[in-house]
Amino acid sequence: MFQPLSQRFLHYTRDHHLALANCRLLVAVSGGLDSVVLCHLLQELHVPFAIAHCHFGLRAAESDRDAAFVADLAKELSVPFFIRHFDTNEFAAANRCSIQEAARTLRYNWFQELLADEANWHLHLSAVATAHHLDDNIETVVMNFFKGTGISGLRGILPIQGKLVRPLLFARRSELAEYAASHKLSWVEDSSNAETKYTRNFFRHEVLPLVQQKFPQAMENMAANIQRFSEVEILYQQALHQHLKGLCVYKGSEVHVPVLKLAKTVPLETVAFELLKAYGFSAQQTGSVLHLLDSESGRYVQSATHQVVRHRRWLVIAPLQLEESSLVLIEQDLEKVNFGTRVLLLEQVAVPSNLKTAADTALVDFHKLKFPLVLRKWKAGDYFYPLGLGKKKKVSRLLIDLKLSKTEKEQVYVLESGNKIVWVVGHRLDDRFKIGPATRQAYRVQLNG
Repeated sequence: MFQPLSQRFLHYTRDHHLALANCRLLVAVSGGLDSVVLCHLLQELHVPFAIAHCHFGLRAAESDRDAAFVADLAKELSVPFFIRHFDTNEFAAANRCSIQEAARTLRYNWFQELLADEANWHLHLSAVATAHHLDDNIETVVMNFFKGTGISGLRGILPIQGKLVRPLLFARRSELAEYAASHKLSWVEDSSNAETKYTRNFFRHEVLPLVQQKFPQAMENMAANIQRFSEVEILYQQALHQHLKGLCVYKGSEVHVPVLKLAKTVPLETVAFELLKAYGFSAQQTGSVLHLLDSESGRYVQSATHQVVRHRRWLVIAPLQLEESSLVLIEQDLEKVNFGTRVLLLEQVAVPSNLKTAADTALVDFHKLKFPLVLRKWKAGDYFYPLGLGKKKKVSRLLIDLKLSKTEKEQVYVLESGNKIVWVVGHRLDDRFKIGPATRQAYRVQLNG
């Protein structure tokens, strides 16, 4: 039985709990067919909304035309109107990202500002609504498949994410066009939508039409698959949660994963991929990380934001920002390390004639060191051989002897080489790394701050 688009819209929003009553949506309107239809549907159903338009300044007079059209649309519908002009090219250059990424970041950041701005509280803006439709979702799923985003990418665009809602995901673009024609709506066309240099346009105009030549029902089949994939992902995430719950030990900003336990996990590559994805590691890097299971301590793999370090019986996932991490790798050519409010100055030097010791400086035999060194917070069970003592001692015992407070103990770091403590930083050197008669080159580590 045929249902008007407005009725299907109501059913979809109710089924997906997109609360439209007792609030006002902030609708992102470009002036194109999709966003214009969304505005008129909301108007038809008496859902209060406001319009927000981004002027990215990328298409000269055409951008000005779009802005004027959307302003007129808001006036015609008697709804609040917001507009902001952006220097998108400058933002992209400053942040070293593509124009598309820059526009997306600028757009959504501004929308969130509008929701949070006290000056707009009287409008009761509750969420941002975009006009993504079913064709957009199909294109996204196909692109995600080739990008290798895993099962989560195959479920496509979500109808609700935080304060972002997409109430048109049930409708094909052809249905929106039919609605616009029957209601005699006008809209503007973005000339850049025809340019296949953009990834989405390439799939829209080149890839999917070729697929449909061989499989005429491809779009309908993909729409059905999206629903199935969404349900498959629920089961997938439940199983994955159980795996990660048994694997991960969370220590502040770090995640510690036992090597032997991970190696026995089935399916290993899938669990590892999902674990690492959250920390910026690509599908291609998963294999490199898994090689760490058979590597020596100190080896690591790095993403844009994190590093995975093989540390004894553990893989440690730690943020690259040293201030947030309690484990840092020190390569041989590194000259300076910042951690918290302190700094380590590192230098390979000739053996000095005067070996005076100081608490803030470690002078050790360079050739006894194995790089990369590891700078980390001390932990229970750590032991070393204090200089001149002749036997091993627990670090915890040393800190008690030094009468450090609990807070001071939490800020104590150790410097390691090949799983051996070289220096309890700022406190005591290990006897095994001391400079002796045969030492030809020294390594100086000085603590500042």
